[in-house]
Amino acid sequence: MPEDASAERAAEEERSAFSHPPVAPDAVAAYGDHPDQVVDFYAPRTGAASAPLVVVLHGGAWRARYDRRHITPFADFLARRGFAVANVEYRRGGPDVPERNTGAEPSAVPPAGRWPETFDDIAAALDALPRLAGEALPGADARRTVLTGHSAGGHLALWAAARHVLPAGSPWRTDRPAPLRGVVALAPIADLGVAAKLEVCEGAAVQLLGGQDAFAERAPHADPALLLPTGIATTLVQGRADRDVPFEVAESFADAAARAGEVVGVTLLEDVGHFPLIDPAADACAVVAEEIAQLAF
Repeated sequence: MPEDASAERAAEEERSAFSHPPVAPDAVAAYGDHPDQVVDFYAPRTGAASAPLVVVLHGGAWRARYDRRHITPFADFLARRGFAVANVEYRRGGPDVPERNTGAEPSAVPPAGRWPETFDDIAAALDALPRLAGEALPGADARRTVLTGHSAGGHLALWAAARHVLPAGSPWRTDRPAPLRGVVALAPIADLGVAAKLEVCEGAAVQLLGGQDAFAERAPHADPALLLPTGIATTLVQGRADRDVPFEVAESFADAAARAGEVVGVTLLEDVGHFPLIDPAADACAVVAEEIAQLAF
């Protein structure tokens, strides 16, 4: 496809995904004191007495300009498919974050992520979720939890599932695997090293870890491609035409998993870009729901 046509299609896909109005949750719970330390809960629209719990981590290059509201139509889509849904917010980088994150002068591109707060929040939220979900959605079955995330949220989902293989002494390390049925990572920034080389999302992977000087030291604590095998069923869903997070990033993660002796499923969608995976109006979104259902039910 010509470059201009490819760019226009990607822009149209993004417009479609962001055209849906935010969907209010059925309940909101806090897992900490910061305003961003909250979880929105959506009850299954089917009225089932018990339903698998899908935990959603939104994307947006770990930057504050993108919060959980843009993915609420996707959360509602899953709820209408019979899932109980937890949509997690977390602290991200933004204009209010000191430029220590990048080591650079302030610029038009806000820093990505907060070190260590972004990781603190994901760990705290996942640890608190069984209790919070039980209180907010009594029908949510935490024994059938699937973790999903889009883009930067896909990175965080893969990372959260790998906390038991973090280096010894890591503040986020757990002594056993997370009680998950599996992970479905959507166009994930799954290999921070490759993402940094490709300058994905304007250098977001480097910024997430606090800048180039800190990257090598912190990557073993933050890069899912270095935290394998996990022993947790993992599927990547990726659009072949993704211009935001190229397929090479997911491919590198899958290759790293194979070298570690772990099989990671890869569902590659032709003629699909970055945003249809979370767009309820797109066929790709139904594929995502089916991948989640295969693990949850």
